[in-house]
Amino acid sequence: MRIAIDGMGGDNAPSAIVEGCVMALKEFNDVEIVITGPEDLLTSEFSKYDYDKSRVAILNATEVISTNEHPVMALRKKKDSSLNKALKLVKDKECDAVISSGSTGAFLAGCTLVIGRIKGIERPALSPIMPGMKGPFVVVDAGANVDCKPQYLKQFAIMGKVYYENVINVPNPTVALVNIGAEEEKGNELTKETYKLLKNSNLNFVGNIEPRDITDGNVNVVVCDGFVGNTVLKMYEGVASNLLGTIKTALLSSLVTKIGALFIMPVIKTLKNKFDYKEYGGAPFLGVDGICIKAHGSSDARAFKNAIKQSRIFYLNDTLSKLKIELENNTDDEK
Repeated sequence: MRIAIDGMGGDNAPSAIVEGCVMALKEFNDVEIVITGPEDLLTSEFSKYDYDKSRVAILNATEVISTNEHPVMALRKKKDSSLNKALKLVKDKECDAVISSGSTGAFLAGCTLVIGRIKGIERPALSPIMPGMKGPFVVVDAGANVDCKPQYLKQFAIMGKVYYENVINVPNPTVALVNIGAEEEKGNELTKETYKLLKNSNLNFVGNIEPRDITDGNVNVVVCDGFVGNTVLKMYEGVASNLLGTIKTALLSSLVTKIGALFIMPVIKTLKNKFDYKEYGGAPFLGVDGICIKAHGSSDARAFKNAIKQSRIFYLNDTLSKLKIELENNTDDEK
């Protein structure tokens, strides 16, 4: 497969992105890279590594869209941006997927405007996989749509189900709706109406889930609007980071704790790896007519390599076609 890479997106571009691409090329012999950005700069970065040069192409792009620019205006104004050129490669069927760790707003807007939505999709959704105690779970939507209708959330659930089945390889995954209580009558009008739709669908809907229970990992697909989802995501990242930081500070607080740390360090490393977002690399933008992966803005080389890995799994399992079939079947059921 050929993957379009926005070479200038994110905090650590282009060095971490180039290194991540090289790592992916060495791990996956069926992947080719087309990376967009200033040709001289990218050529210089790649010259630091030993890799199969026949599997990398650099597409010169003279502009970069920053995170403080208005997404749609920047896309329209900066036609020669690294992001615009990467998106166009997928639109023109020259590449099978696109990955960017740049501006989330610009990426999501670009995927919708340049590549387009799957027929019948009301709103595409950002869908990160997160580590849980008993296994990973996917949050749909994690920030693309702050104002939603019940039918949007039902589509989120359908897309999350297909994605989880194909990427995590779990058949008929459980689906739950984020709410302030487990009871059916809890919540606002959006959650109450969405509950009815999900309850009467052919999804494996297990009811409402409170935020405190999400990280248990008992539910595979967690459905909510983008405002709630992004809040859950940021809270999760903050708690995980602060918890590990607190443990580290406590272990280094005295000679006795430092000695004890030597014995439990393997456990700490296991815990850190279990809750590390870098393991999954990025979040797919489900509902657009292409494989579009949004990598974390602070992605290092390992995280970006794993974003490439994720797009590869998405492609090899033909997840996009399966999404279209599932959505079409559910649309037919509603007629």
